[in-house]
Amino acid sequence: MAKHKTKSFNLSGANVAIIMDGNGRWAKKNTLNVTSGHEKGVDVVRRIVESAAQHKIASLSLYAFSTENWSRPKKEILGIKKLIISAINAQVPDLINQKVALKFFGDYQGFGPEVTKAIEGAELATNFSTPTLELNIALGYGGRADILQAVKLIGQDVASQNLKITEISDDLIFQHLKAPIKELDLLIRTGGDHRISNFLLYHLAYTEIQFLDTLWPDFTEQHFEQCLEEFMKTERRFGKRIL
Repeated sequence: MAKHKTKSFNLSGANVAIIMDGNGRWAKKNTLNVTSGHEKGVDVVRRIVESAAQHKIASLSLYAFSTENWSRPKKEILGIKKLIISAINAQVPDLINQKVALKFFGDYQGFGPEVTKAIEGAELATNFSTPTLELNIALGYGGRADILQAVKLIGQDVASQNLKITEISDDLIFQHLKAPIKELDLLIRTGGDHRISNFLLYHLAYTEIQFLDTLWPDFTEQHFEQCLEEFMKTERRFGKRIL
């Protein structure tokens, strides 16, 4: 097989996110258990992170596990828990070599102290002051819950008279959200569904959204580059009329 030639894009400063959907359906299609689908999905993450760093994207945020995913079978969640730890152990050395800063956000404590300890260690090991890429993993995350907790925290500051209502702004709300980004430029969803599934709701006001039928384990660097190329063709008006 011929080696894929990487295209060159100037995406410096862009914040990109991916809803990685389709691991279970890929596993079923290939007569495998669902854990095998998640394992294949983790391998895809490694390749897409490398591609994102090469294209000098500012941040890549990945929706790994939502608040709604806690309702999945216990066996599947246990498999995901083990996979999180093994993926961190396997991939953090590569992230260090690439100077990729890894951050997790969401209520991932439900996975237990072993996962939490692994996450804290990975974040500390990749805490670069000037990273080539910020890699943000949403784990146990929900957009509505994120906004709700931000409102509560701001409300507490107002009630305690540490904050005036007139001082509440977009920037202040972003500061209280768990997701470590502000405006999101591009959202990609694999797997064929055309919805955002409670992901980064406050960040999506002017985000370009691309839906792909490709299941996440089949997603390649070529697919990713096609998405980036399509994004660069988009005229982003932000509500303004272009004369």
